[in-house]
Amino acid sequence: MRTEWLVAALAVGGYLLGSIPFGVLVCKSFATVDPRTAGSYNIGFSNVLRVAGKRAGVLTLIGDMGKGWLVGGAARYSLDHEPLVLLAALCPILGHMHSVFLRFSGGKGVATALGAVVGVAPAVGAALLGLWLASVAVWRISSVGALVAFASFPVVAILMGRSWAFVAFAAVVSGMIVWKHKENVVRLWAGTEA
Repeated sequence: MRTEWLVAALAVGGYLLGSIPFGVLVCKSFATVDPRTAGSYNIGFSNVLRVAGKRAGVLTLIGDMGKGWLVGGAARYSLDHEPLVLLAALCPILGHMHSVFLRFSGGKGVATALGAVVGVAPAVGAALLGLWLASVAVWRISSVGALVAFASFPVVAILMGRSWAFVAFAAVVSGMIVWKHKENVVRLWAGTEA
């Protein structure tokens, strides 16, 4: 397959796969509350865990991370040009945040982004996961873990000797995720974030 067609297939397929709202589907299959109408009103792992329980939360986490990992890994193994790999890896994150199946609304992209990074650069993904887990262990707030891990992403990329294309990718993903957490930042500042 010609490179441009492969990139297009990965980008469009990645966006559509990223758009699958696993949190909503899992909650429907468990006949529980729609996560968009309860808790933090988010479709991601943390809110599904809160409103639908551990099993639903874990399944959502696997689905959301898996779609990022699948596209990131496929791009890594099928494309030779790193900027194209990173472009493809960005697409499931965009799909999760702006799902075509949810009228272009969606989640905050943390698990999907983590999966995409693991697919593209496993060592960097492991470092981000470690930062997230350590932050949650210390502060007991999932949004703090996400903010610490992804605000640090560009720095981690530089410290791990990644290319400038990868650092730019890290900065874009970091900005997207921090922006999606702006309401959490306001609540953290006010001391009301749970």
